[in-house]
Amino acid sequence: MATFARLFLAIALLITPLQGEVFVFAQGETATASTSDSAAKQLEKWYRSERIEGNIEVGDFVVGPGRSEITVSPGDTVIQEITVTNRISKNRVFNFEVEDITGSTDGSAAVSLTNGQRGPYSIKDYVSFPEKSINLDLGERARIPVKITIPADAEPGGFYGSVLVSTDRAADADDEDVSRAPVIARIGSLIFVRVRGSAEIGGQTKSISTVGDTMWYEKGPITLSIAYENTGAVHVNPYGEVSVKNMFGEEVGFVELDPWFVLPKSLRSREFDWDREFLLGRYTVTAKINRGYDDVIDEVTTTFWVLPWKIVVGVFLSLFIIIFSIRAFLHTFEFSRRKK
Repeated sequence: MATFARLFLAIALLITPLQGEVFVFAQGETATASTSDSAAKQLEKWYRSERIEGNIEVGDFVVGPGRSEITVSPGDTVIQEITVTNRISKNRVFNFEVEDITGSTDGSAAVSLTNGQRGPYSIKDYVSFPEKSINLDLGERARIPVKITIPADAEPGGFYGSVLVSTDRAADADDEDVSRAPVIARIGSLIFVRVRGSAEIGGQTKSISTVGDTMWYEKGPITLSIAYENTGAVHVNPYGEVSVKNMFGEEVGFVELDPWFVLPKSLRSREFDWDREFLLGRYTVTAKINRGYDDVIDEVTTTFWVLPWKIVVGVFLSLFIIIFSIRAFLHTFEFSRRKK
């Protein structure tokens, strides 16, 4: 009987730790499975997202940055992040595509889409996304990884395009507003890629003028335009300053111009306004523009007149009345003297 009891106790001691090990192992399996599910969900969501605060339902969406400038070597692969923020409504689908861009030869536009055609500095074949659409809730901002892969045999120079983002409402049978949610116009994030190596760089400030070549103004503000022509194979970022002097040679105005881009083989006009409280007479405008390379400075000038005719007419009318009154008084005074 004692032998049987000892045997039962030994069996119990053997079983107890074994059951504990089985329980721990089952827990480990469960945790591993949960971790795998979480990782799978993260892999499914190929972009990062976050919530924004403040007024989120304003009827539009925001894409940023407006422009990215990247310098790479042949054979490089880089990831450029853009953001898309949904401020329209819940349950929005955002679509991505890439278009080549060009400048203009007449200064009419800084950037023009090629509408599916291959541009002279095409980037379409080098840009890709893990997927071409995402779904965002109202007030959600997504950070989209844009993959840019430059071939090993790529020529030195510039490649230019735009990531275009458009949206429509996702199908939702419970949403009563779906019928009044049209497709929104596309918004682009420009991508400028410079491939290292020897490339032609050239450009020059052509002129400064008043918009419409207007020479006479009644009052300010005065809208001026600087025309810059890029003759090279890469974009440049000119910048500079503008001085305005009156007819006595005194400086009465100064404008600092931040850098702006000009695409290869194109002409771009940069417009800006200048004004002051009272303008009268002839003004000379001188612009000193750094070409954006080799520290070369171009100097261009123009002139215009400001004649506030209402004020001028009022002054002349007042002078006429004063002179007429003085002459009438003198004539009356002389007539009285003669009469005496």
